[in-house]
Amino acid sequence: MKGNEPLGKRLTALLAAGALGGYGKAVRPRVLRWGATGEEASRTFPGDELVPYPDGQTTMATTLPAPPEEVWAWLQQMGCDRGGWYSWDRLDNGGRPSAWNIVPEWQDVKEGQHLDSLPNGRAWFTAALVDPPRSLVLRADLRLPSCESFDPQHWPLPPAYSGGIWGFHLEPAPGGKTRLIVRTRGRGRPRPLMWAVDRLIGEPVHFFMQNHQFRNLRERVAGAAEGTGEDE
Repeated sequence: MKGNEPLGKRLTALLAAGALGGYGKAVRPRVLRWGATGEEASRTFPGDELVPYPDGQTTMATTLPAPPEEVWAWLQQMGCDRGGWYSWDRLDNGGRPSAWNIVPEWQDVKEGQHLDSLPNGRAWFTAALVDPPRSLVLRADLRLPSCESFDPQHWPLPPAYSGGIWGFHLEPAPGGKTRLIVRTRGRGRPRPLMWAVDRLIGEPVHFFMQNHQFRNLRERVAGAAEGTGEDE
């Protein structure tokens, strides 16, 4: 049996390499632009300039059954200390259900405002661009491995960090609907480590979370239009 161990390890390595190669060629391109057209994926959006030389970029899109003004109201109340993130609440909202209704006191997001991304308040998104009802661009910069937020304008930067933008861009669509295009751009250091982490963890997790947010936003927007929204 011992004589077969090197062969077994080589076969395992070959299978793993083949699986990664297949993911990179066949699956990853779809993950990076799920739901988006080729034109949307190649377009430049407001806020892209905040991360001018990204290590990675994704563009995902969906169509929601309400005009941009109504969709905007749901987006601008996002935040762990506000309406939640409309995704998997147990993973990104401390187990607290995201809002099912529009709350007037959360309709005031301003550029520079911090929107907590964790219940403990140690990490947050900064509202980097607020242009209602067209673009809301959130920025996050995290020290690693603590995952606590820091100001990227304060030098020197941490030796290990992950940073980037999460942009929501709303465009009118036929029938009084909204085309919601979500653009992310990120970079991190040390680059070799973060390159691998982003591709193996960051991109799949974003795909998983963003798809669920699209689904939940669609339910809320449709329910509000029909007057059937739920109160948590």
